[in-house]
Amino acid sequence: MVKLYRDSDYWDAVIQRRKILAVFFAVTAACLAVFIAMVVLYTSLAYNDPNGGWIIAATCVTVAVYMFFSFPYMGIKFKRCNSYCKMLKFISVGLKEHAVMPFEEIDNWITRDGVDVNVAVFSVKNIKKDEPLKRQIFVDGEKDFPPFEEGKSVHVVSQGNLLIEYELME
Repeated sequence: MVKLYRDSDYWDAVIQRRKILAVFFAVTAACLAVFIAMVVLYTSLAYNDPNGGWIIAATCVTVAVYMFFSFPYMGIKFKRCNSYCKMLKFISVGLKEHAVMPFEEIDNWITRDGVDVNVAVFSVKNIKKDEPLKRQIFVDGEKDFPPFEEGKSVHVVSQGNLLIEYELME
């Protein structure tokens, strides 16, 4: 059996997620410090001081730059890393399903639960009818696609249609 995941993959993903959060919290703390400094500076000015407008403008620019940073950073980078961590956690604690199926084709990339995956289509025998069904098995986009050949049977170990292990059958 060829395993796609090592034991350290989950820990590496958690460390990456912690680094992303550390950068976000550092930027948030810096922006909060600048905002507090601007408020203190503004309140220490004399009444109707002409520099008050500049301080208000600098505060608005700082908050706007922080917003332009935080939404894409947390909405794209952290969300994708967090989804990958969840997927790896589900692999470690979820139920595994074994099946031997003939490989049919490779389908397009999709995003499943926030993780980019390749789609491998397998043929499955239908119990109620004589025609075969198609089953999609998702292969992690970060991993190399297995060397499946069309028509050859593959022993697949999956968790929630996500490929964990495989073995090419003769």
